[in-house]
Amino acid sequence: MTVRLLMTADAIGGVWQYAIDLAASLDPLGVDTVLAVLGPQASPAQRLEALGVPRLKLVETGLPLDWLSDGPTPVLDAGEAIARLARSEDVDIVQLNMPSLGARAVFDVPVVAVTHGCVGTWWEAARGTRPDAAYAWQDELVCAGLFAADAVVAPSASYAAVVARYHQLAVPPIAVHNGRTPLALPDVAPVDHVFTAGRLWDQVKNTALLDRTAARLSVPFRAAGCEKGPHGENAPVSHLTLLGQLNAAGMAREFAGRPIFVSAARFEPFGLAVLEAASAGCPLILSSIDTFGELWSGAALIVDRDDDAAYADAIERVRGDAGLRKHLGEAARNRARRYTPAAMGAAMAAIYAGLIARTGTGRQVAA
Repeated sequence: MTVRLLMTADAIGGVWQYAIDLAASLDPLGVDTVLAVLGPQASPAQRLEALGVPRLKLVETGLPLDWLSDGPTPVLDAGEAIARLARSEDVDIVQLNMPSLGARAVFDVPVVAVTHGCVGTWWEAARGTRPDAAYAWQDELVCAGLFAADAVVAPSASYAAVVARYHQLAVPPIAVHNGRTPLALPDVAPVDHVFTAGRLWDQVKNTALLDRTAARLSVPFRAAGCEKGPHGENAPVSHLTLLGQLNAAGMAREFAGRPIFVSAARFEPFGLAVLEAASAGCPLILSSIDTFGELWSGAALIVDRDDDAAYADAIERVRGDAGLRKHLGEAARNRARRYTPAAMGAAMAAIYAGLIARTGTGRQVAA
C-alpha cells in the first residue's frame, strides 16, 4: 500500500530543491507526493524537475507566501485552502514547509511542520530583537503553526534548539538533516579563486564582510545569488565578482573547478550551498556558528571571528598549502556523504509512519 503526502513548497528559494529531493527519496518508500506550490509559479525548468519524480503531482495553487504578504488574513486563508486541498486529494499526511499555514486551518490528517527558518529567529540573529511591529503577525502565525502541528522538524539540531528556545516549545523539533543529490559536474581544470553562494541581500549572510575580504585577496572572489531582496533589501558590493542567480548547471560549473568555498553566515538553519560545495570536493572555510560546527566540524576550516582579515588569512593559508587544500576538499566530500536525500527521506518516512500509526489514519508507509 502507498501513502499519499501533501507537501507545500515555493519556487523561489531552497525549499523547492528540498521538496524535490525529498519527494524523489520518498518515491521508493511507497509515498506519493502532492506538491502544492505557493507564491510565484514554477519555472519551466522546475516543472521538468517535478516531472522527473515518478510519484509526484505538481499543483500550482497561486496562494500567497507569508513573507510576501502584507498581513495575516491572506496567509490564514491560504492555510484553509491547503486543508481543503488535502481533503480533495485524499492524502494521509500533510507536510507544511511554511508552518504559518497551520495557524488556524483544521486538517483531517496529521501535520508535520518543517521550519527551514522563520522571521523571528532570523530577526533575533540579525538585529538582536523580536521582529518589528510590521512583521510581528508573521512571527505569531509561525508560532501558532508550530504549536498546532503534530510534529515539528528542523534541518539541524542546532537550529532545532534555537526554534525551541525562541518559540518556547515544550519539545524541541526533531532534527532531520537536509539531503542533496550531488550536482553533475563538468570536467574542468582546477581554479585558483574563491566562491560563495546564497541570498546576497540577506544581512545574516554577511555579504559586506565577504566584500571586504575580497578586497584583501589577489585572486577573484566570485559570488552567486540574488543581490536584491523581496522588500527592497540590497547588498552593495565593490570587490566581489557578482554572478547573479545561477541555475543548477551554472552552480555545477562553478563547483567543478573546486574553488575555495566560503560562508561567513551569522545565521544558517542548514546551508544547502555548503553541502553542494562539499559534495563537489571544494575546501570549506566557514563561520563559527553552531550549525556549521554540528555539520562540518573536522571537515572545514572554521573562522571564529567576524573579521575580514581573519577570513582573508584563512583563504591565503589554504591557497598556499596544497596538502591542506586537498585534505579539506576530501574531508568535505566524505562528510557530505552523510547528508543524502535517501537519509532525509528515510527519517521523514519514519516520522510519517509514527504519526499515522498514532492517529490511526492513512495507509501503511515504509519506514
